[in-house]
This record gives sequence, C-alpha cells and structure tokens, in this order.
Amino acid sequence: MIEFRIDGRSGVAPYLQLVQQVRGALRLGLLQEGDQLPTVKDVVAQVAINPNTVLKAYRALEHEGLVAGRPGIGTFVTKSLARVPAGSHRLLARSLARFVAKARGAGLLDDDIRALLESTLRDQRVEGVA
Repeated sequence: MIEFRIDGRSGVAPYLQLVQQVRGALRLGLLQEGDQLPTVKDVVAQVAINPNTVLKAYRALEHEGLVAGRPGIGTFVTKSLARVPAGSHRLLARSLARFVAKARGAGLLDDDIRALLESTLRDQRVEGVA
C-alpha cells in the first residue's frame, strides 16, 4: 500500500502532492488495477492534513479515470500507468541511486540533481527528435 508524504516547503499544493504520488506509484507498478488506496481517515492520520484535501486528490484521480470510489468500501485503482514490468524499475532504481550518491558526493544538492536530470531529459528528447 502507498504511504503518502507531504512536503510543506515544496510550494506544491498538498492535494496535488497526493495526486503526483499516486501517479508515480502507478507508473512504477507499485499500485496496480484493483489495489485499494488508503482511506481518507488513514491518510489524515498519516500526514496530518484536512480530510477535504484528501477527498480533493481522490476526486482529481477519479476525474482522470485512474481510481474509482466505492461508497462505504473505499477508493480503488482502475487503471495502470506502468509501461514496463516492475522488475525493470528495480534495476533502473538501483542505477539511479548510485548516480544520486555520486552526485551528492560531488556536492550537488537535491535541487541541483533534479535540475541536471530535467536538463538531461530535455536534451534526450531534442536529440530523439533530431
């Protein structure tokens, strides 16, 4: 089951952080069709946010067709975003973890690493089109 985290310093609305975390878990295959999301009550207890914030996130996910609420039962995943088998992600995650460790060892902060990754992704997209 997914465990949510809220970063109050990120500048991203808490409901959107929940939505992004669910999307990420779906892409990585950590959540699959039929899986149940934590109840609103559980999320509120876990990350200390307003229940309406959780409901807003779940409604946004429903609107995207990723989850469906079942009254009295819970909210369930209805669509996967995974494009490759989950095992492939584990291997790539290990490689990425080594990269992050090297980057931190070189003195880069998380924001620097993100900027480098985003720049590299943009460059790869451009090269792929050219």
